[in-house]
Amino acid sequence: MSKNKAFVRFLIWRAKKIPDQNFVLFLSVIIGFVAGLAAALLKFIVISIEKRLLGLYDSTDQIIIFFFFPLFGIFLTVLFLKYVIRDNVGHGVPRILYVISKLDGSMRNHKIFSSLVGGSLTAGFGGSVGLESPIISTGASLGSSIGQFLRLNYKYKTLLIGCGAAGAMASIFTTPIAAVIFAFEVLLLDLSSASLVPLLFASVTGAVTTKVLTAEQYLVHFKVTEEFIIQDIPFFIILGVVTGFVSVYFHFMHFTIIKWFSRFKSVWTRLLIGGSLLGVVLYFFPPLFSEGYDSIREIVSGEPELLLNYTFFSESNFAWTLVIFTVFLVIFKVIATSLTTEAGGVGGIFAPAAVMGGFTGFALSRGLNTLFSGMGLHESNFTLIGMASVLGGVLLAPLTAIFLIAEMSSGYELIVPLMLSTSIAYLIAKTFNKHSIFTQKLSEMGDMFQYRDKTVIKQLKVKALLEKDVLTISADKTLGDIVQLVKKSRRNIFVVIGEKKTFIGMVKLDDVRNDMFDLSKYEEPITDYMVSPLDDEKVQLTDDVQDIINKFNKTGNYNMIVLDGERYIGIISRANLLKAYRENMIADINDY
Repeated sequence: MSKNKAFVRFLIWRAKKIPDQNFVLFLSVIIGFVAGLAAALLKFIVISIEKRLLGLYDSTDQIIIFFFFPLFGIFLTVLFLKYVIRDNVGHGVPRILYVISKLDGSMRNHKIFSSLVGGSLTAGFGGSVGLESPIISTGASLGSSIGQFLRLNYKYKTLLIGCGAAGAMASIFTTPIAAVIFAFEVLLLDLSSASLVPLLFASVTGAVTTKVLTAEQYLVHFKVTEEFIIQDIPFFIILGVVTGFVSVYFHFMHFTIIKWFSRFKSVWTRLLIGGSLLGVVLYFFPPLFSEGYDSIREIVSGEPELLLNYTFFSESNFAWTLVIFTVFLVIFKVIATSLTTEAGGVGGIFAPAAVMGGFTGFALSRGLNTLFSGMGLHESNFTLIGMASVLGGVLLAPLTAIFLIAEMSSGYELIVPLMLSTSIAYLIAKTFNKHSIFTQKLSEMGDMFQYRDKTVIKQLKVKALLEKDVLTISADKTLGDIVQLVKKSRRNIFVVIGEKKTFIGMVKLDDVRNDMFDLSKYEEPITDYMVSPLDDEKVQLTDDVQDIINKFNKTGNYNMIVLDGERYIGIISRANLLKAYRENMIADINDY
């Protein structure tokens, strides 16, 4: 027996013996486990490279490698993608959304490892990006590949993509609750038990796997040491306003740099310009090296002065030096991140946005404490809440940001100021930016969607929607012939066909009503009463149902002629399409 026949028999056996819902639960655990392994490997590689590089220098030195090594890491990344993968990896979350929307949930298999390798080279050598995008892309691609291999339909294949992304995010941050919320809020998955249970399984499995395999000091965790004080509420409101505008600045600067780089068509030109500018930024602002979580950890642990290590300001005694320096870190973090990705590096904006927010929170609280001695604002708390606020504003996903920082810091006692500041930042960011940094380009390209609608629509097939009770008439017939058809028809339209059922046009009952009782006109050719539908009023058998819906919305018609090439097949009515949509929506909700 050939392997292919054996595999087909397995698929048939599985479909008969194991319900899809149970099978997906099993697969979600596998996906979460592999995502956890990948996250642990990614962390190990990046940390190993960074430790070797930084271990060569004393903390008091001005390190020249901050200029050269990020450029070298991006160079290796470009070589790997251009000559080994021979494909553009693309940015993680926007690419996932595009695949779900336009590519039937089918990602290329190489993305399971290409994003992992590219992210390791970029961040390990100092590229100012986050690791979450490569690992989320890896997890999502894993879910998609398994779904394709097992011949699952669009609904379950897309759910496995969500499981992979959530499992990966839970792995990289060890934040399973935030990962599930991320799947609903950012990936736009539907909030139902059919999606929730597999996502929970994948997230928990991924987080536990990474926690077991990764040393505690390398996990992205921060410890809350100071309690929330109700008297600080006015200052958290100020923080929310400030971080809201920082989020707007992040969005603006990111796309400004993207637009500026679009003029350079050569990958090597982009690499040289972007990598060199990045080197200059990192040379003067070393805390922007790689992800930046180490800098936040120093602030939260009460040692913010360590930010000045490797800089020209390490010996300064001026009270405002650290505040001013941190403000510059806020300004240049998004610049460093955008330069990294536009130069050809692979990485995400989760970490940069969160770190930028942490710097903002610290600069504000330290500045107020310096300006008004005795104020005693808890700088570590402001740092953590600033992280959530900017992240929520940039992603336009406040719940994801709130629970991400709460889990990373085990700081649920900060939930009130987290909700307050992040909500304010979100409202300000939403006022200026209709779409998040992930969905901006997709919106401009017309590729935005709502997941549940898309899932239901993808399940609809043109053949299943066909109605064949519209009577046809040959193009050489007369008005008298169609009057005879009127007696038999339940429809108010008739299709005119030629040889081999070639579609010619259509006749509407309203157009013959005035003459159908005039016997003297019964010999008039039927083509005198015929109308020819426009292209937007006809669809092909192979068309996507979403395209048919768009045509209904554009034309306002109640029926669409369906063709197979030039041959008439049947019609699709707006009423029947909506009925099928409602039935599938109800079935989808009741799956569990």
